[in-house]
Amino acid sequence: MTSRTHRRSPGRTWTPPAGKPPLSSRIMRATWRGLPARRYEAGWEPGLVVPAADGSPLVTDHYFPRADGDFPTLLVRSPYGRGVPWAPMYGLLFAEQGFHVVLQSCRGTGGSGGAFHLWRHESADARATVSWLRGRPWFNGSLGTIGPSYLGYVQWALALDPPPELKAMVVQVGLHDPRALLHGDGALHLETALVVALGMTHQHRGVVPFVKATLRLQRHLRGVTRARPLRGAHATALGGEVPWLDEALSHPDPEDAYWRGASLAPAAERLDVPTSLITGWHDVLADQTIAQYGRLRRAGCDTALLVGPWTHTSALQQGWPEVFSESLAWLRAHLCGDPSGLRPTRVRLHVGGDDTWRDLDDWPPADTGTPWYPAPGGHLTRQPPTDGAPLADFRYDPADPTPSLGGQLLSRTAGARDNAPLEAREDVLTFTSAPLTEPVDVLGPVTARLAVSVDTGHADVFSRLCDVDERGRSTNVCDGLSPVQAAPGVSAHVTVPMSSTAHRFAAGHRIRWQISAGAHPRYARNPGTGRSPLDATEFTPVRITLHADSALFCGDSALFPDRG
Repeated sequence: MTSRTHRRSPGRTWTPPAGKPPLSSRIMRATWRGLPARRYEAGWEPGLVVPAADGSPLVTDHYFPRADGDFPTLLVRSPYGRGVPWAPMYGLLFAEQGFHVVLQSCRGTGGSGGAFHLWRHESADARATVSWLRGRPWFNGSLGTIGPSYLGYVQWALALDPPPELKAMVVQVGLHDPRALLHGDGALHLETALVVALGMTHQHRGVVPFVKATLRLQRHLRGVTRARPLRGAHATALGGEVPWLDEALSHPDPEDAYWRGASLAPAAERLDVPTSLITGWHDVLADQTIAQYGRLRRAGCDTALLVGPWTHTSALQQGWPEVFSESLAWLRAHLCGDPSGLRPTRVRLHVGGDDTWRDLDDWPPADTGTPWYPAPGGHLTRQPPTDGAPLADFRYDPADPTPSLGGQLLSRTAGARDNAPLEAREDVLTFTSAPLTEPVDVLGPVTARLAVSVDTGHADVFSRLCDVDERGRSTNVCDGLSPVQAAPGVSAHVTVPMSSTAHRFAAGHRIRWQISAGAHPRYARNPGTGRSPLDATEFTPVRITLHADSALFCGDSALFPDRG
């Protein structure tokens, strides 16, 4: 692998300012363990003003290594401010490793001019920032991008029409499709929408205002998510109206002209910039990350995938040593010509239930598993049904919705949880295998095919895979939700994508399939009437019948290499 850096033009000089990184960043830096040793002292040049595409001022901080020589540049654009944690995690740490870091507040946030919108300005503003970089005396023409969540979205925005200087990207727990984040699976992702709006509205204002806003949302979450109608109810919890949120929630249809240009999935379909993707199995954006990996592979782009045991936030907390090391190795390889830190395989996954890591050549692996089927008495078997007879039923009351518990969320309640409170409810069905005589490894996408009938014709179905240990503790592995579209009382097949996983069910454990009609407030409750959950004021309880010709599909068998 060769370096593609460019030298600065002769005669361009720059005298580094004397400023040290903020004290808060240096204090946070001192708390981290397990990170590579720093190579340089870091400097700080705050408050630079970069003209956006329309001339709006974008406030920008510049971090740099205090040393002679040429260093590549990392562009980090954020709507969440430029302080903690972004300043220490990206500005300070990467400057210490030999990179100029440009940390910029997106328009309408962190003191930058203009009005923020969830997607409409990022591509043009990113290109304007690169144009500004070309005039900096310290810019040597070699550019990388890095960052998590929406900081990943702005990377894809630049990658739609990548400048020639862009040589590497690191997208961590990243977003590329805002509509899918809010309306994926055919349902409104209510709690996620509120948490996204909270971050976009308050985080860039500083730690104290953000903490206060977070506590306010927690106090009002139950009332807001149970409001009739939902439309406009968020103002109480978020401290005022959030215009873009009202607009986004009002347009669930992916074909709606409102969303034109919002999805940046096409960027990966033609990209040739080496791109590292990082996510966690319980990350709310895991499916988006894995989908982009597939697009990059089909495009022939140099790419790598790391999936850890993380949620959206824990990837940058407990997982930060692994995430930072992976990111640094990728950037050094493609911006500095030093591939020594790269791992030998394209894909690295954490295996749940076994707490080990596995290296694979690609994702997903070949599907060699056989389906599991629900059976009378709450059993889960390998034996396919002989007919589609009714198997079990339950009543779902949207006035007392089935609660969400763990899974792919943005909130602190995300991740693997004890499902006992959920499975004790009468509106939750469970089908459980006999104790396993040998380990079963599930590696790849998991999907449910449910044959259901609904007496009103209007409902959702929530499907979850769980691992039950020898003590009977049921822990969620992966899940998903889909709406039912059928005539009242008529059996229909519903496919429920349940995300992907790498999980070992140990010998003595049992595999459990959990089925319900919702997970509130993760998803807005289906009113049972056919009306939009956003505008419904009347709720109708529904009875859902599961038929025997249902199946759970997950790639399982001896898919992992011998442990030696």
